[in-house]
Amino acid sequence: MADENAPRTTFLTVAEVADMLRVSRMTVYRWVHAGDMPAVRFGRSFRVPQAAVDEFMQQAQLTGGIQTEDDDRSAGAVG
Repeated sequence: MADENAPRTTFLTVAEVADMLRVSRMTVYRWVHAGDMPAVRFGRSFRVPQAAVDEFMQQAQLTGGIQTEDDDRSAGAVG
């Protein structure tokens, strides 16, 4: 039996994470498959805990951005 006083984990779809971070869904899938962003598999789809997205963004802020595979620039960088 689950503890009713325990905090509930909110899960987001890959599309929701992509919209929040303003990246493509494929980028989120790459992060998940690389182990950079934790996710849970439900059938054929993935769900990402909200706390994992928050932590991912905090780490990106501390390191000055998120390195993408597509180029040598950090996500969010201008130019």
